[in-house]
Amino acid sequence: MTPTEVFSIAGMITMPMWILMIVLPKWKVTRFFIDFKVIPLALSAIYAVYIFKAMQIGGGMDFGSLQSVMALFTEEHAVLAGWVHYLAFDLVVGMWMLDQNKKLQIHQLLMAPCLFGTFMLGPIGFLAFMILRAIKLKKS
Repeated sequence: MTPTEVFSIAGMITMPMWILMIVLPKWKVTRFFIDFKVIPLALSAIYAVYIFKAMQIGGGMDFGSLQSVMALFTEEHAVLAGWVHYLAFDLVVGMWMLDQNKKLQIHQLLMAPCLFGTFMLGPIGFLAFMILRAIKLKKS
């Protein structure tokens, strides 16, 4: 499979999970995928393959400077690994948020933008959730 095909597959397996988390977060199928981290585990396996390939092609990875990191992202396998890394970790954060919300009971209309924000902009959605969480805990 080409990196382009893997990029498409990674997106195709991630998107439905986000839709389920935003629209049907309490559905038993959604909960199964969240509880067993099915999609993040699949993405982690893809990441492992492509980070290994990137290391074979480019050697060691230097994260010591912005210039070094920019150089890493000139190799196709490293860029794919980086993208899958984002997909996996954003998804894990979204799943954690829903797990936290089992106790917090923040209304789904407020959770949906936080989840969507995490899906699209990672840390911004997480920040929004943490603000809501702090407000909810302060009221308790």
